[in-house]
Amino acid sequence: MLDLKFMQQYPEQVQEALDKRKTGLQMSDFLRLDQQRKEIIGEVEDLRRRRNQASDKVAELKKQGADAQNQITELSLVSQKIKDLDGNKRSIEEQLQDFRLSIPNIPHPDVPLGDTDEDNREIKHWGEQPNFSFTPKAHWELGPELKGLDFERGAKITGSRFTLYWGWAAKLERALLNFMLDIQTRDHHYLEVLPPFIVNQDSMQGTGQLPKFKEDLFKIEDWNYYLIPTAEVPVTNIHRDEILREENLPLAYTAFTPCFRSEAGSYGKDTKGLIRQHQFNKVELVRFSHPDNSYQELELLLSHAETILQLLGLPYRVVTLCTGDLGFSAAKTYDIEVWLPGQQAYREISSCSNFEDFQARRANIRFQAAESRHKEFVHTLNGSGLAVGRTLVALMENCQEADGSILLPEILSPYMDGRERIS
Repeated sequence: MLDLKFMQQYPEQVQEALDKRKTGLQMSDFLRLDQQRKEIIGEVEDLRRRRNQASDKVAELKKQGADAQNQITELSLVSQKIKDLDGNKRSIEEQLQDFRLSIPNIPHPDVPLGDTDEDNREIKHWGEQPNFSFTPKAHWELGPELKGLDFERGAKITGSRFTLYWGWAAKLERALLNFMLDIQTRDHHYLEVLPPFIVNQDSMQGTGQLPKFKEDLFKIEDWNYYLIPTAEVPVTNIHRDEILREENLPLAYTAFTPCFRSEAGSYGKDTKGLIRQHQFNKVELVRFSHPDNSYQELELLLSHAETILQLLGLPYRVVTLCTGDLGFSAAKTYDIEVWLPGQQAYREISSCSNFEDFQARRANIRFQAAESRHKEFVHTLNGSGLAVGRTLVALMENCQEADGSILLPEILSPYMDGRERIS
């Protein structure tokens, strides 16, 4: 959420950002409502002065034993007018709040202009794409052939875009989870947390999922609770309505959670196999930063996510998202896209974002220096480290052999009880 004073003082700058993001929102609507609110506040103040004067007059007349009925009637009319105006002011303030909650973050100046993911800017490559002597298969072929992925039974149990893992695939998913958490906690010094997988409305609003993306969420019937779409939601909300100490920043947390997304509006797009599931596992990285350092923190966060792919030997590229592809709450985002030879395409495996104070303002997360009474909003950042199912897909497709087997990276051997090959 943007700062109210900033919106009032720099509406042209906010409108420019809204236009870059193709939102269709108009700051003129906000300014009109804000002016109405100010006018009502001024009118109420005038009426309260009149009420105070009338009240004093009634007291004086009664003291003199004179008739005060006219003043009493005026008091009643003024009080009712104040009550009506207060109701109007509350309605306008609710509209203003709804408008603020619907406005996306302002893109960082480095973010390239563009409308779709085709306008994203590639900034680096890592690793060599494997050169096969055979036509590589996609994971939706390899998985069933090796009796690891069962799409039909997953759909029978629940529905489309749910998958049953058997044997080695279930173990490899668990191995990847533990491997990722070990790297982030041991080598990168994140504190591991295990948050609830169900959150309330305030948590969803705090990170920007509500009200904008309500249709993409799974809500629990008869409860004001939601299944989490990402661990970003519960982990960021750990410090909602808290004041952190400046000397403790940055705070760095990592968490494994399942994630649940309805993927509304994505029908027909990447729906085959494990790429776009309604339920998937992810290891999340969340950082709470001092505003002065948050963009250095973003580069650090990106490197921590990249490390996982480098250790597994999986080729990837990094792109900076353009204004049209940027997430609602983000000021700047890097996407890491892993190479999938079975599909001859790069697919997103991590998004690393700096939200600046956008989420912290919504969730009221501030910090205070030890020798100061001044409180300031932190900057929040998060990234996937990594999406586990997509990592499994990348391993299957990049590490496949001509005989249909999968040669696992040596670094995973301890997590797979020494097993080196899936065949």
